[in-house]
Amino acid sequence: MSTTSMPDIVFAILFFFMVTTTMRSETLMVKVHIPTASEVQKLEKKSLVTYINIGPPMDVRLGTGTQMQLNDRFAQVSEIQDYIAQEKASMNEADQPLMTVSIKADEDTRMQYITDVKQALRQAYALKISYSARRGD
Repeated sequence: MSTTSMPDIVFAILFFFMVTTTMRSETLMVKVHIPTASEVQKLEKKSLVTYINIGPPMDVRLGTGTQMQLNDRFAQVSEIQDYIAQEKASMNEADQPLMTVSIKADEDTRMQYITDVKQALRQAYALKISYSARRGD
């Protein structure tokens, strides 16, 4: 059996995985146990989605209270407007009105915290908001 074509096959498979694999853009620093929902829709264009992660921090030394993660850092609700402006500036001008903010919140997060985040998003004119959830029974 000839093995001369083996490197070609290996490089073809390697190239395939390099093209189809996406790298995670941020490291999750909060525990998010996503709640279940009965009506779930998949987001179409994920490049237009900006994520806000809310939950208790993974590192216990940082406390046990609710924290918000924007990209790779913890942030306060007052920083949301600057974050949304920065995300919109990095997008194509035609895609800016289509931007969706997805809130990934732990199921034990108090609704008052989510309401504060939504109010800050309204002030930043980020009006398309979705909530991440997993499909329930």
